[in-house]
Amino acid sequence: MKNFTLINFVVFFVFFSVETINAQLVIGKPSLGFSQACASPSFNTYNTTFTFSPDTALSGTNQFIIELSDDTGSFTNPTVIYTSAQGSVTTSPATLSFSLPTTTAGEAYKIRIKSTAPIASSVPSNAFAAYYKLQDTPFTINNLIATGAYCAGGSYLLTIDNPGTGDNDSPLKYPSLTFNWYKVNEATNTNVFVASGETLSVSTPGTYFARTNYGTCTSDSYSNRVTVSEASTSGAFSISSSLGNPYCSSEGATTLSAINGNSYKWFKNGTEIQGATSQMYVTNEAATYSVTVNLGSCTTNASINLENSGFTSSIDVPEFNTIATGETLEVTVTTDASNPEFEWYFNETIIPSASSNSFEASEMGNYKVIVTQTDGCIASAEHVFSISEPFPDVAKIPNLISPNNDGINDTWVLPQEYVAGTNTQVVILSSQGKVVLQTNDYQNNWPENQIDFNATNPVYYYIITTSNNKIKKGSITVVK
Repeated sequence: MKNFTLINFVVFFVFFSVETINAQLVIGKPSLGFSQACASPSFNTYNTTFTFSPDTALSGTNQFIIELSDDTGSFTNPTVIYTSAQGSVTTSPATLSFSLPTTTAGEAYKIRIKSTAPIASSVPSNAFAAYYKLQDTPFTINNLIATGAYCAGGSYLLTIDNPGTGDNDSPLKYPSLTFNWYKVNEATNTNVFVASGETLSVSTPGTYFARTNYGTCTSDSYSNRVTVSEASTSGAFSISSSLGNPYCSSEGATTLSAINGNSYKWFKNGTEIQGATSQMYVTNEAATYSVTVNLGSCTTNASINLENSGFTSSIDVPEFNTIATGETLEVTVTTDASNPEFEWYFNETIIPSASSNSFEASEMGNYKVIVTQTDGCIASAEHVFSISEPFPDVAKIPNLISPNNDGINDTWVLPQEYVAGTNTQVVILSSQGKVVLQTNDYQNNWPENQIDFNATNPVYYYIITTSNNKIKKGSITVVK
């Protein structure tokens, strides 16, 4: 009986020891499939591989968990970033994928692997840099003004724009982000770290910019550069135009911005603009604008020659043209417009078949072409011209006309060397010396209105001055 009891005890002890050994699980140090984790909304998947043994120790309900440390590598308050389904991982080695929290930012994160059945934990992984780049596009500071100024002994405050100008995606919209400021070393073409924070107080001349702090993860989240100098009466800063300069007038008014100051006075073409006393001034007119900025213990000023333009265009024919019956006039428009469109009109009616930059005109009348820039700055320009029959080629200047609508000598018709297109000045005076006609574009059409006759036929006098200052004078008798 005693021998049986002893044997049973030995068997039970051996069985219990084997069960205890089989229940232990050893999880190896996780291997990282990356050197640093630079996550973003468009990419946030990372892999880790680990071993475990024996696999017979795993319960059918076991789950593997990946924990993330804080940015110093501490697991005092770890974050669970992955949990496998029960019983889904049974073979060693295993590779799991995980994503980083959006608040991740640091240079010394670690991960570790834990199991739930049985309970076991790996040693931490190697440290790695990890950042979630919530915002990864360029942003603006200083209202996109490229300069700043401070009084002697003072300072100038650089700030990140929020919400920024135009489509600027300001990083200030993301409270978890931090920022570093740098000064450009022109001599070595390097950037020197200055300070961290959302603003920077500058009291040393130089060029400064900010970067979102994503550590060793490269990033496109950086600002424009601002050159700060000690203020003088002028030239210490520049005025910016929100729509650029030249600006596109079809996009509406542009906003002119000055640097930060205590007070402002704006001027247009040298004249003070009443009521314009803010840091910004909105306008849709091209002109020379200037502003005086009070910085506290000193003042400074700047100016901008604001221009609006879309494109340039020209036409290769004069405004007035003549062609004989059966002839045509080839007209061409030259333009630097982006993706231009052309509309041609005859006597204010659009010509549907004409849509290129050239047109062959054959009818007498009034024409115009409208050129439209369809890309970028949407703008239009109009060119007009007319076609008429050639003026009669008379040999001499007539001294007698009879405006009685009989088709003969109804108007004073001059030789072609004096009519429209020759830049000849024609002046007609009454017998009392009153000017009744003065033009450099005579159309052989005087008198256009009926002349009142008294008992005698009225006499008028003319003075014709050619483009090379040759003068002809004489009289015109108007008969019934």
